[in-house]
Amino acid sequence: MRVVFNVGKFLVVLLVAWLVVLVFLTGPLLRNNESEEALAKKLLETQGEVLTLKKERDYLRKSLRDSSPNDINNDAVDDKIDTGPSKEYENYRRRAYRDTQELWFFARSKLDSLAKDKSKLDQRIPEIVSELETREQAVLIDLEKLRENDGFEDWRQSEARDLSALVQARLKHLQNPPSCGDARKLVCNLNKGCGYGCQIHHAIYCFLVAYGTERTLVLKSKGWRYNKKGFQDVFLPMSETCTDPEGASRSGWPGKDSTQVVEMPIVDSVNPRPPFLPPAVPADLVDRISRLHGDPIVWWVSQFLKYMLRPQPHLKEMIDSTVTNFNFEHPVVGIHIRRTDKVGTEAAFHPVEEYMKYVEEWWRKEELLNPSVKRRVYVASDDPKVLGECRKKYPEIEFLGDQNVAKSAAVSSRYSDSSLRGVIQDIHMLSITDYLVCTFSSQVCRIAYEIMQQNHVDASNRFKSLDDIWYYGGQDEHQQEAVLSHQQVQHGEIEMAVGDVMGVAGNHWDGFNKGRNHRTNRVGLYPEFKTKEKLRVVQFPTYDKVKV
Repeated sequence: MRVVFNVGKFLVVLLVAWLVVLVFLTGPLLRNNESEEALAKKLLETQGEVLTLKKERDYLRKSLRDSSPNDINNDAVDDKIDTGPSKEYENYRRRAYRDTQELWFFARSKLDSLAKDKSKLDQRIPEIVSELETREQAVLIDLEKLRENDGFEDWRQSEARDLSALVQARLKHLQNPPSCGDARKLVCNLNKGCGYGCQIHHAIYCFLVAYGTERTLVLKSKGWRYNKKGFQDVFLPMSETCTDPEGASRSGWPGKDSTQVVEMPIVDSVNPRPPFLPPAVPADLVDRISRLHGDPIVWWVSQFLKYMLRPQPHLKEMIDSTVTNFNFEHPVVGIHIRRTDKVGTEAAFHPVEEYMKYVEEWWRKEELLNPSVKRRVYVASDDPKVLGECRKKYPEIEFLGDQNVAKSAAVSSRYSDSSLRGVIQDIHMLSITDYLVCTFSSQVCRIAYEIMQQNHVDASNRFKSLDDIWYYGGQDEHQQEAVLSHQQVQHGEIEMAVGDVMGVAGNHWDGFNKGRNHRTNRVGLYPEFKTKEKLRVVQFPTYDKVKV
């Protein structure tokens, strides 16, 4: 039915184009100052165009009939063209509405029952929570089926490829100037005093600013703490034509337009702050990105990672071999369990059971449609004991992982070649899973989630973070806009009026965000569902010379 719907719309466009051509080419017939010979010539040309369009139209109609299922009356194909959404789409739309209502009916009934009879709460509450989970998952499945049957999946796939190809072409153009001696450059030192994930995000911050200022990024990485030979020994060079950081003039950030070489400090101390920092998205692409993806800034960052982290052949061989050796099959969930130096300082300790709670929830949803599906989980951790703990506590699940990688991630051996290969392996494996459970306070987890966006049209909802929402270190304020008003009900809540701008501090994962209302300047909790994302749209260069 989607084929009918899509081809039907194309036929309508074709017919409109036919009429436009007809009007355009016959318009001169109305002019009195042209000779009969010229008018006759134009009339013949018009007839030829019309005949060609008719042939194309008839060919498309024949193709449509040939591709239609046998149970569809071919004589009725024309009647089905552009007459509305498919039957499947409408059925799933109604089902989503019904199942949402039924979820509320169930919740209200059970809560009323608990209020009247408070006996056996320890038994009844888990039963209610379990049933609520199943009903919520049914609604999510309805929504996924809506997407599958709306007739636009081919468009989504095509737009995702085209949009990514455009950004990659722009980055290649930026990074490969015809004359390195004349090129304006932004020099960035990779060796920030932090771990791999932090350093990569530091380099991406420099790359975003380079794109925004139309300067070729030169990444200084000789003596890199992870590989003394430098970044280009692991990943492809940032440029094929320009890696020399020298120039006729030089200054620190921000420099002048005429300054050839500008050196970029770390984001913590950059002043003035560039307007291109996350969550900024480019004005010339924002409509396309936000139409395609549920979290435009994550998609935007992922495209810079896609260019920067192109592996050298030996690294690609290692990654491909790892996937093969694990016999990696889908569906599979990835978990990143962070331990060692970060626990107690940057992040709280989370037991294995807390991660697995959401892993098992995801698998229960999968099993609604495929009861015999095999539960698989890829485990990444900096603690080699975690993989064994998972296998012992959850023997019915197939756990994949490499304890040697976990050992190499220990603080004592972290800045070694084996450690670098290990963290790259873990990030890649996590990024190709179907769902990611981790802590977004971890840069490794955030990079895996960002790279995951490259493997799907929209992977913005394929995660569960046990602590933070996604953020970019050093970013400008993440904002939301109220679309429904809210009055304080419980202690700690703040009121919102429609149109209020909320500065987001975090999500409590209980239906409420914490943030500051810019109008009232009050800080507190507000319901997430009463807001929408407020994108920070910035005028980036448009790179009009780049065509794909």
